Parts: sequence; structure tokens; C-alpha cells
Amino acid sequence: MFWDGDPFAFLQALVLKIPALLIAVTIHEVAHGYVADRLGDPTARLQGRLTLNPLPHIDPIGALAFVIAGFGWAKPVPVNARNLQRPIRDMAYVAAAGPLSNFLVAFLALFVLEALRRTMHTPFLVTPLGGVLFYTYAFNLALGIFNLLPVPPLDGGHFLPYLLPRGSWSLLRQIEQYGPLLLLLLVVSGVTGYVIGPVFRLLDAAFVSVLRLLF
Repeated sequence: MFWDGDPFAFLQALVLKIPALLIAVTIHEVAHGYVADRLGDPTARLQGRLTLNPLPHIDPIGALAFVIAGFGWAKPVPVNARNLQRPIRDMAYVAAAGPLSNFLVAFLALFVLEALRRTMHTPFLVTPLGGVLFYTYAFNLALGIFNLLPVPPLDGGHFLPYLLPRGSWSLLRQIEQYGPLLLLLLVVSGVTGYVIGPVFRLLDAAFVSVLRLLF
């Protein structure tokens, strides 16, 4: 079973991971909805999705997948491109908002984690808070990178119409129909790991370097 080895260690890690995952997916989806709202589409706001309460953003299957497989997803924030003044460009902005918000939260979590280590010397507080902050950093960084993959329905797929010529849009629409299946195959086969891993290490090194300048 997925908790074979040390059930106590699994549950202990899960307690720290759950709030970190909720922070990552909630911030990601709210960022999409907020930018869409600012660009003229109030759909997310009218459906109550511009909230930091994670409950409206939770997808039950995505949450279960996280518990079982270690990765998960949230309910996508609804965006109606017809309400946007420049739909192609604005959808690219909306898509970019999610990963960028994750990178920002990741750096803030890393900053607070380092400040916590330097200022607090109470193990029973530092250990759990540090664990949540560490997973918040890791999950946000990984989620931001993952969503930049140029595969529908990920955010990176929404950049393609803005970057590619109009003549390719019909092909993109056909690819979108098989996007979820293609994404699943990429994840199951481990191909995504070959992309996310190196980029994660690169950004991690960059964040740590910036952090050293601040401390």
C-alpha cells in the first residue's frame, strides 16, 4: 500500500503537506480569477472563487490523488474569454498569473522559513512550522513549473495561441481535445519529471542565491 514502511511517518508528513498543498492550489486559482476579473471577466468573482478559503477550490478526485499518489489538482477557475477585451492576449495573462503567483509564494515561504530558523529556537514550534513552510515552498515551485508545460489544459497551453500564428489555431483546438490524456501519459511515463526536475533545481538555486543576499 502507499503508506507501507512507516505509517506514522506517512501521517506525520501528510499533516504537514495538506496545508501546503491547499495554499499552493488556492493561490494559483485565485490569481487566475483575480487577473481575469481585472481584465473584464467577472465569472470567477460571481461564482465565489476569488476567496482564499480553499474549500471552493478543492476537487475531490484531485485531493484523493494527492493522498494516494503524492500529486493533485484543484477545480479550475472558470474564465469566459468572451468577456475579455483582447481574448487571446488576455487569456495568456490569466494563464501566466497562476504560475507567477506560485513562484512568489514559494519565495515568500523560503524567506519566512529562513527567518524562522534564525529567530526561533523552540523545536516543538520550529519543526512543524518549518515543515509546512518547506512543503509550501516545494509545492508552489513545482506547481508553477508544472503548469508552464505547453500542454493543454495546463497554463502553458493557454500561451500557445498568443505565441503561435493564427493558422495553427485549428490544430491547437484539436490537440486540446486530447490534452488531458496526453498530460496523463506524460505524467505516468515520467517524462514530466525530466523537465520539472532540472528546472526545479535551477530555480531553487536562484531563489537560494537571492535569499543569501537578503540575509
